[in-house]
Amino acid sequence: MKHSHLFTLASLTVLLAACGAEPQPLQYGANPDLPEPKRGLLPNMTVAKPAEWGDRQPTVPEGYVISAIATDLKIPRQTLVLPNGDILVAEGRGGNAPALKPKDVIADIIKARGTSPVEGGDRLTLLRDADGDGVYELATVFADDLNAPYGLAMIGDTIYVANQDELVKFEYEEGQTQAGGPPETVTELPSAINHHWTKALTASADGRYLYVGIGSNSNITERGMTAEVDRAVVWQVDAETGAHKTYATGLRNPTALAIQPGSGELWAVVNERDEIGPDLVPDYLTFVQEGGFYGWPYSYWGQHVDDRVRPQDPDKVAAAITPDYALGSHVAALGVAFSDGAMGGEFSDGVFVGKHGSWNRAEPVGYKVVFVPFSDGRPSGPPVDFVAGFRDEDGTTRGRPVGVTVDPRGALIVADDLSNTVWRVTRAEGGQARAPSPPG
Repeated sequence: MKHSHLFTLASLTVLLAACGAEPQPLQYGANPDLPEPKRGLLPNMTVAKPAEWGDRQPTVPEGYVISAIATDLKIPRQTLVLPNGDILVAEGRGGNAPALKPKDVIADIIKARGTSPVEGGDRLTLLRDADGDGVYELATVFADDLNAPYGLAMIGDTIYVANQDELVKFEYEEGQTQAGGPPETVTELPSAINHHWTKALTASADGRYLYVGIGSNSNITERGMTAEVDRAVVWQVDAETGAHKTYATGLRNPTALAIQPGSGELWAVVNERDEIGPDLVPDYLTFVQEGGFYGWPYSYWGQHVDDRVRPQDPDKVAAAITPDYALGSHVAALGVAFSDGAMGGEFSDGVFVGKHGSWNRAEPVGYKVVFVPFSDGRPSGPPVDFVAGFRDEDGTTRGRPVGVTVDPRGALIVADDLSNTVWRVTRAEGGQARAPSPPG
């Protein structure tokens, strides 16, 4: 069943472009502005200009404080808070897709200028704050020799890791600082080409299933449909046996997954297609329906047909589900986490979304963590900047947020893969939002 949208943002003031000449489309919420597609030889490319943080920090709302709890990491992507408060950090850089066209070679060179030169760690690092003072005095390698680890989840006493080629697991004892042995394979994951290599991961509320997000092998099927078998999908994996089935399809690149507290529903942030203009297509946040089809490659934002795809499939287009909430075009949403009361105040009910930031539009967007408020289990208003200041107006960029994780003790953990830092945001008074949930 499709969920009805509970709000519109028509009353919001339309933002003006930096030049002041043309209004930018309003691209947040249930009913984003979708301009006509614009195709050209190359998109406008404005990339990050990396710089050191120095004595600066990202900005957070009044009443909150932020601190760096780990630095000098090796491309931190996603994090997992363990029952005792330790934090696991997945570090790595994957992908092995060859360039399709000369423009891809050019784009790859330009994009690389806005990323960290550090080699990916292919490891999990464990962070520990033994005395609870907010300083994580221990940073040690929990497991290494992994293959571009990204998604993390925990069920009972087992830690699951989604490498770019397989889902693996480690048995865990509370307080452990190093894995007891090599990982055990749960199931292999689609890894041919790996144009989109990240494999997002979360566990169902009852611990029976794992959900894995698997991105497409192209922007818009340029490698042919054979290369897209088992791509642009979410898998449901039996945690005990490794048996899997396709849970949802047509999600171009589901980069982060989360289970909504209470309802047990699966939600995702998805990166949409490129090369039809700076304001198409909005990345989005959505409830993922079992058996649902979300449009890729034939259409976007419901039934908006992408004329580049041949042959078309009108039946598929007619069945395409409109996502719940637009996050803006090319913001590169890579993290999602439900607050579930942990962060207090206006940030109690909703989700945090990590926006890595654009590279393919003249006016950069993203480069922040936003909070999307919820009401009655659904998005209910415009996004609020929660962690910002990663990029200055002159293009100087000190960080790019990826994964976001809520610590039930009252903190938001943010992985920054440009400065190779993990940030921690808490309420200024330092009190816990509530007692930690029991393990299990």
